[in-house]
Amino acid sequence: MKPEVFDIEDADIAWCPGCGNFSILSNLKIVLAELEIDPLELVLVSGIGQAGKFPHFLKSHTYNSLHGRALSPATAIKAVNKNLKVIVTTGDGDMYGEGGNHFMHTIRRNPNITCIVHDNMVYGLTKGQASPTTLQGMKTSYQTEGVSEEPFNPLAVAIALDASFVARTFSGDPEHMKKTFKSAINHKGYSLVDVFQPCVTFNKINTYQWFKENTYHLEDSHDPFNKNEAFKRATEKDKYPLGIFYKNNDKKTFEETLKVYTDNELPLYKRQVDMPKLVDLIESRRRL
Repeated sequence: MKPEVFDIEDADIAWCPGCGNFSILSNLKIVLAELEIDPLELVLVSGIGQAGKFPHFLKSHTYNSLHGRALSPATAIKAVNKNLKVIVTTGDGDMYGEGGNHFMHTIRRNPNITCIVHDNMVYGLTKGQASPTTLQGMKTSYQTEGVSEEPFNPLAVAIALDASFVARTFSGDPEHMKKTFKSAINHKGYSLVDVFQPCVTFNKINTYQWFKENTYHLEDSHDPFNKNEAFKRATEKDKYPLGIFYKNNDKKTFEETLKVYTDNELPLYKRQVDMPKLVDLIESRRRL
């Protein structure tokens, strides 16, 4: 069963003309259709920001989280029903700023979810302040003298923490983006996809042309299972590589570590509460 989706031309779009979100949404919908993911088995979890508007344009289960907290409910949703396909859509500010701690500890847990980060190197919803990934020296509406901090490198951090899938793509390269999305969604474990995406209103430096001139595709010879090499490529700055940097297929997923599934594969939401056991547990806690 192919997912039922809205036609972008018929939808009330809340983004600026030329925004990279259009391409990300369009190609994600194509991927979901090609993978034949049932809308009833898909949960789209969103953060706060322009990327958080994605659930408005797909017919599936959705959960809109608090700022920076998308990964926590996504992990819980997958744990309660591990048969669901869970995709997080978020931005660089929401994920790497407000959600920084959740970003790191979700990597450690390794839930079987996909996290797509719309990285436009600026806070596009709140009038263009610098985000964690804004390049050094860029002047914004708030950092009028230029950003002084080194930009956060999400790929290097994810690889250092042994994330099971780490990739980067560009919204102006639809074929590469679709291929990357498919690989991430099909991967078993936590998948991070950082998407370079121009903000045409508030970021006049990192434009479509800038990304085309300052990125390149990882070579076919790149070994994504070589952690040291992957980390080295993630730290490149002269030009930014696009592709699958790192994979670790040997890690257990968070759901596989849960004792409730050791002898029973039935999703938690389908189980009945054992009231005598629950009462005994409550009473034993009271006696402590």
